[in-house]
Amino acid sequence: MKYLVLLCDGMADYPVSELGGKTPMGASDTPNTDRLAKKARIGLVKTVADNMKPGSDVANLSVLGYDPKIYYSGRSPLEAGSIGIDMKPTDVSFRCNLVTLSDEKNYEDKTILDYCADDISTAEAKILVECLAEHFNNDEFQLYSGVSYRHCLIWNNGTMDVGTLTPPHDITGKPIREYIPRHPNAAKLYDMMVKSYDILKDHPVNLERIKNGKRPANSMWFWGEGVRRALMPFTEKYGLKGSMISAVDLLKGIGKFSGMNVVEVEGATGYIDTNFEGKAKAAIDEFAKGQDLVYIHVEAPDECGHRHEIENKKRSLELIDEKILGPVLCELEKYDDYKVLIMPDHATPLALRTHTNDPVPFLMYHKKGEVEGVESFTEETAGSTGEYIENGAELLQMFIDMN
Repeated sequence: MKYLVLLCDGMADYPVSELGGKTPMGASDTPNTDRLAKKARIGLVKTVADNMKPGSDVANLSVLGYDPKIYYSGRSPLEAGSIGIDMKPTDVSFRCNLVTLSDEKNYEDKTILDYCADDISTAEAKILVECLAEHFNNDEFQLYSGVSYRHCLIWNNGTMDVGTLTPPHDITGKPIREYIPRHPNAAKLYDMMVKSYDILKDHPVNLERIKNGKRPANSMWFWGEGVRRALMPFTEKYGLKGSMISAVDLLKGIGKFSGMNVVEVEGATGYIDTNFEGKAKAAIDEFAKGQDLVYIHVEAPDECGHRHEIENKKRSLELIDEKILGPVLCELEKYDDYKVLIMPDHATPLALRTHTNDPVPFLMYHKKGEVEGVESFTEETAGSTGEYIENGAELLQMFIDMN
């Protein structure tokens, strides 16, 4: 038995007038997904409880069966683990975005123009983070470079009592005055953010980006604080050998902490220009090596939702269907039996440009246990079946156990 989990980050949405009143799922051409939907178990699942923040950290832990109420201690420790940081019990980690701020004189008067600085390349970002580390690294704070705009700060003997730190993708286009860290314990963090602007605004990397018509990565922005918490090994939990395929440090960190085989795919970017074919090949190779379950995480729909890129979000779903699902299904047919789970972790509505904790659609297909499904896999058809799973952390075990 082989198990494929295809996690389309932020795929779920609300109807969009530019798509004829359909959601991107409803408007996209996804023949491979719809072929499965006709013979699959379809429904809605609540991956993020109403009292938790609807982030990919909470939602993916839930999809993998690690109840966030037990296992969640913040987003950044998972990313830190992926980068290779061996956090001590007394360490507190923070996600550090490289963002684009407007050029008002006073820092607090600025606006977040872009939470990802035009999806800055990892190579460019590494130079900038290393420059910042030269200024800020000491016995108390250490900066580490990650992928694209996503980086990490470790605060030795730090505290999580820092007030509210707002994710920058939630406030793109908004003045930052209401969202800068005000808590006394966050004073050092805010001081670094302010000073980072002066360091980065005229850095050669940013001057070259501006020259080429790209936005500069001119400030750090801290959020997602957390401490390390151990996850039960995936093999011990399910009795299966699992692999994680993702472009983003968060998912790689979850994979690493749960003992899954974390697969690196060259050209995987986390955006619509990612190496879709490479992810499919990696999954096929993992199955061939004897892995039982492969979790393919695709970030592109989420990024398009944050950026309000309507056509790109629709197109990303078509590319996933064509370049990942299609080839992997062909290879799975070589095995005696297989199951497929397709779903988002959370919704990222284009209209809101951020995550919600709405229930999300799921599709569970079993080659030797086909059932009467629906014509196509959308939020509407998933809701029409009447199947609803309240606790998302129960879904993966249900998928594994399904007849």
